[in-house]
Amino acid sequence: MTITICGGGNIGHACAGFIAAHHTGNVRLLTTRPKEWIQNLVVADKNYESIGKISLITDQAEKAVKGSDLVLLCLPGFAIRPTLKALRPHLEPNTAVGSAVCNTGFFFAAQDILHPTTPLFGFQRVPFIARTETYGQRVAILGHKTRLYVATERFDNPEGLRSVLENLLQTPVSLLESHFEASLSNSNPLLHPARLYDLWHDWRPGITYKGVPAFYAEWTEEAAELYINMDAELQKLLRHLGIREGAVPDVLTYYESHDAPSLARKLRSITAFQSISSPMLKAGGGFIPDVSSRYFTEDFPFGLRPIAETAARYGIATPEIGRVLLWGERMMTEATDKQNHKHLI
Repeated sequence: MTITICGGGNIGHACAGFIAAHHTGNVRLLTTRPKEWIQNLVVADKNYESIGKISLITDQAEKAVKGSDLVLLCLPGFAIRPTLKALRPHLEPNTAVGSAVCNTGFFFAAQDILHPTTPLFGFQRVPFIARTETYGQRVAILGHKTRLYVATERFDNPEGLRSVLENLLQTPVSLLESHFEASLSNSNPLLHPARLYDLWHDWRPGITYKGVPAFYAEWTEEAAELYINMDAELQKLLRHLGIREGAVPDVLTYYESHDAPSLARKLRSITAFQSISSPMLKAGGGFIPDVSSRYFTEDFPFGLRPIAETAARYGIATPEIGRVLLWGERMMTEATDKQNHKHLI
């Protein structure tokens, strides 16, 4: 098989390197920064290192996907639609297109943009927790999922895809029944906004903080309570859509917790999250929220908003989600007006 990975972020590095190291076929990479990559990508995975040889590294969509059997997007939400538009003219009829991250609108965008018969697939949660150590050269995989869940659309043989993905990622894979099970997620789209709101719901331009708190290692019970309440609204929407019970596990079940205090303790204890700081910028003698961080620019407009809009479409009330979404969007607007952030989406 020929596999094309689209995207040069942490997950793009991890998927390209890991798949290339374990796959006998060709692995290609579509990235906006091809000159900064080497073909022999080092993958540091727990106690060993491997080399993933990328057969082609390019910024041209036609070269990347011509003759490809499977295309996997590893992209932030804002890049999904323009990338799909660039890919569409060059995709062959049976080329499957999927996304490592589906809770930022992949299925909605792909159904709008790609040919009506293009097979689609997407993961409920990303395959890896990864950090790029040297861009285009070395990536560290900090954590693996014990099982992956994938949704499919327009596949004659979804079981065949399941088997392929299981081999490529060396991880058990189960099929979901509906793309909503991957598109509407209580992972980052709820997790990050809940913590951000907890940290800075009283912030206004001009306020600075003395330090940068750990995002997970200092997780509070208040943030956990808000996360649980937002998830309850999402679960109500999923039940209304007829999604099977447990397809998107509620956060207490997923994190093996029973209330806000135990959930907070669990999130504080996750080893792979220990080094992650809250997104902040230096300002004067202190720090301010970094609204150009993907925790804002990704999870509010492309994660939380689609959930709120889907709920509104079906008449499901989501007051907690709506309150946090309104706050996040106001934060980005006010901070942009004040700070003129150049990289805010």
